[in-house]
Amino acid sequence: MRKLLLTALIAATASVSTMATAGTYSQTKYPIVLAHGMFGFKSLLGGAIDYWYQIPGDLRANGATVYVTQVAALESSDVRGEQLLKQVRDILAISGKAKVNLMGHSHGGHSIRYVADAIPTKVASVTAIGSPVKGSPVADLVVSTGPLSPVAYGALNALAGIIEMFNGAGSFNQSAKNSIAALSTSGSAAFTSRHPAGVPTTSCGSGASTVNGIKYYSWGGTKRLTNVLDPTDALLGLTGLFIPGANDGLVSQCSSHLGVVLRDNYSMNHLDEVNLMFGLRDIFSTDPKSVYREHANRLKTAGL
Repeated sequence: MRKLLLTALIAATASVSTMATAGTYSQTKYPIVLAHGMFGFKSLLGGAIDYWYQIPGDLRANGATVYVTQVAALESSDVRGEQLLKQVRDILAISGKAKVNLMGHSHGGHSIRYVADAIPTKVASVTAIGSPVKGSPVADLVVSTGPLSPVAYGALNALAGIIEMFNGAGSFNQSAKNSIAALSTSGSAAFTSRHPAGVPTTSCGSGASTVNGIKYYSWGGTKRLTNVLDPTDALLGLTGLFIPGANDGLVSQCSSHLGVVLRDNYSMNHLDEVNLMFGLRDIFSTDPKSVYREHANRLKTAGL
């Protein structure tokens, strides 16, 4: 009996030890701030649909402090950047931490770069996820439609309004025209001229890993069709046809590069990168949650 009790105690101790390790795996020194992309939101229909589906919860379960932000679904990079900057200042005040780790998906990548330049001493790291650092041909296509553009912009603004109505996380003016212009090749180049930190100087290379004491990282996917049950796959499969080479449906493999390129060819499309559609993805691909979890551990190991 004594031997059985001892064995049970050792097993229980090992289990507690494992849980403790798992509980601090993603415990970064500074809070993680998530910035959404175009048409982004915190959650819809009272939490029924989350933009970062299960990602914040998974990070928190592994020790991270996570803040999910909300800016205009459709606006210029500068306007969205200013909106995020205000929220980051609030997060710094609320958390009492000296810095934050910024992670931005899609157009959110522009937003976090804006904030990093505005308050460099308050930012520990910048991570761009599927972000059109050098623009998207899909945005170029919309801009080039000429007479059709007002119709397209009107439809996009209406969609943004519907999303905001069901979001309930704030009220913002929406401008599809400004958003598309910002995400075009020329618009992104203009933004980079003002915020060049971490952007590769070659067509498909890596950028500076550290600028002004801030660590820069990026990752993205290159598979457009990943799950037959995901209704958004068809749209991304279509838009991806207008992008030369490997892409995630909206952003090309090389355009997603910023700072240290952790990986640029995950078997994920643009929405899989945030696990958006209830986690529907390629069943043989890496779980998006694990990518965020492991990156948080990378930041933790770096003292961030």
